[in-house]
Amino acid sequence: MECIKIQNVSKDYYLGKTVINALKHVSFEINKGDFISVVGPSGCGKTTLLNLISCLDKPTDGKIFYDNKDISLLKDNEESEMRLKNIGFIFQSFNLITVLTAAENIEFPLIIDGVKKAERKKIVDQLVSLVGLSEYSIHKPDELSGGQRQRVAIARALVNNPSLVIADEPTANLDSTTGKQILDVMRELNEKQKVTFIFSTHNEEVMGYAKRIIHLKDGIIQSQN
Repeated sequence: MECIKIQNVSKDYYLGKTVINALKHVSFEINKGDFISVVGPSGCGKTTLLNLISCLDKPTDGKIFYDNKDISLLKDNEESEMRLKNIGFIFQSFNLITVLTAAENIEFPLIIDGVKKAERKKIVDQLVSLVGLSEYSIHKPDELSGGQRQRVAIARALVNNPSLVIADEPTANLDSTTGKQILDVMRELNEKQKVTFIFSTHNEEVMGYAKRIIHLKDGIIQSQN
């Protein structure tokens, strides 16, 4: 992925006869190596925007291009392939599989992708070390702190070498110290591994980590800087 273009994108949801305009004519670009924060109050459209960029939903109007390819034209299986090969996700609720160890959680997408066992072990070992969890790789999620679980989630997001990592409120369930540690990991990966990040937040302290900030309010981009 060299560039993502969001062009005049709107997204409506329907509650009975009521139309919710979650996004209204949003346009911007994401370039390789960007570290973007989408900010704004709860309900401003942050999660909706991330879901559209990550091929989890389709816009009501407008287009989203990955390297000049309109992803709204992709079939369901093509969207799944796009997510598996190109996009990593970091969820605020971690979304780890409770019966698997930290290493097994990280490994799981590789199993789905058909990667051989020896190669899986090599990749997982590298990522466990990268996020500072070598001593905790055999621990299950309920044996880890919130920050450690989020580090597992980051490693899992990176396991297929994605060109883009999307993080929805990645520090929302963490204390301020742990949240800063997680953001430090993300920034280091961005700077050293050139991983492109786009993350949402309504926390002003978190915004300081971003290279670019997109301010959303009521589904509209108020400013970009």
